[in-house]
Amino acid sequence: MTITFTTADELLAFLATMGETDSDEAVGFTELDHGLQCAADLAANHPDDAELLVAGLVHDVAHTMVPDDGDHARIDRHGEVGASAVRTLLGDRVADLVAAHVPAKRYLVLADPDYAATLSAVSVASLVEQGGAMTPAEAEAFEALACFADAVELRRADDRAKVVGRVVPDLSSWAPVVRSVATR
Repeated sequence: MTITFTTADELLAFLATMGETDSDEAVGFTELDHGLQCAADLAANHPDDAELLVAGLVHDVAHTMVPDDGDHARIDRHGEVGASAVRTLLGDRVADLVAAHVPAKRYLVLADPDYAATLSAVSVASLVEQGGAMTPAEAEAFEALACFADAVELRRADDRAKVVGRVVPDLSSWAPVVRSVATR
C-alpha cells in the first residue's frame, strides 16, 4: 500500500490505526505505542524542535504500509517509504529524518563500539537485513548529511522506545504539534 498524506487529520487517523497493529517487539506493544514513546523521549531532550518530535512520532509509519511478504522489504525499505508518505505534508526535514533512522542504526554500529549491545533482538535481526554496519566510506557520506546529528538522536530515541507498559502522552496530545509542522 502506497500512501501520501495530504492533511494532518489524515495522518493522525492513520497513526491511530497503528494502535491496532502489534510491533515486532512484543505482543500488546503496538506500532503506535512505539512512535509515542519515541516522540516523548525526544521531547525530554529537544522540547522546542517540533519537527524532530514529529519525526519520532512517525518514523515507523511505513511498517504497516509495506507488506511483509517474506523478502524483508518492510525492514529494508520502511524508512524510505515512510519518508515518501510524509514529505508533502511534513516537509523535507521530517521526511529526511524518517528516511535516515535506518542508516543511523547501521552508522552507530560502526561508530559506537557499545551501541550494538543495546539493540533489541528484533533490531539485531533487522540490522542484518538492512546491510549490517556501515563501511567507513558509507559512514563518511552519512556524516555529511544535513540531518546527520538529528538522525542519530532519532535513532537512539527509537532504540529506547520499546518499553511495554511505559506511560507517555497519547496521540491526541501530539495532534497540535503535528498540525503545526504540517502548516509550515
